[in-house]
Amino acid sequence: MSRIGKKPVEIPGGVKVSVKDGRFLVEGPKGKLEQNLVPGISLSVEEKQVVVSRVDDSKSARANQGLIRSLLANMVQGVAKGYERALTISGVGYRAEMSGKDLTLHLGFSHPVVHKIPDDVEVTVEKQTRVVVRGIDNQKVGQVAAVIRATKIPDPYKIKGIMYENERIKKKAGKKAIT
Repeated sequence: MSRIGKKPVEIPGGVKVSVKDGRFLVEGPKGKLEQNLVPGISLSVEEKQVVVSRVDDSKSARANQGLIRSLLANMVQGVAKGYERALTISGVGYRAEMSGKDLTLHLGFSHPVVHKIPDDVEVTVEKQTRVVVRGIDNQKVGQVAAVIRATKIPDPYKIKGIMYENERIKKKAGKKAIT
């Protein structure tokens, strides 16, 4: 029994959900997103909510019901409010800057690292050590933030690198001299 799949998705004001040709479209003040429907899953759009239902009670149908409901809820929140991931850069001489549509990171390597940013994701550098990734698609925002973070994963000994804003890194003790 999919508890998540049975919950209806509330539609805030200004957001419109429509279903046609095996796809569902969510439009809102920030933009529009589109997703394929899985066979065996149907959506019924009512006044202020969308209900996801399944054809049979098989394991895959139950799993897909929860998946589609979660994707729909993320899309509704994305077009209404948007998503944001903040990254902080720590380390002496480590910094970030925007050059056009590209993010340039200076992280102590022999060369600067340049990331091409997709068109539907916005990246801003607020200070040289804070990078904010914004967009309406939760998966794309998270993926871009993860790719930027993977450039220099935080070192647990010196706590240097790129980390999410609220991420806590447990500092490890280094080698100790035996006396």
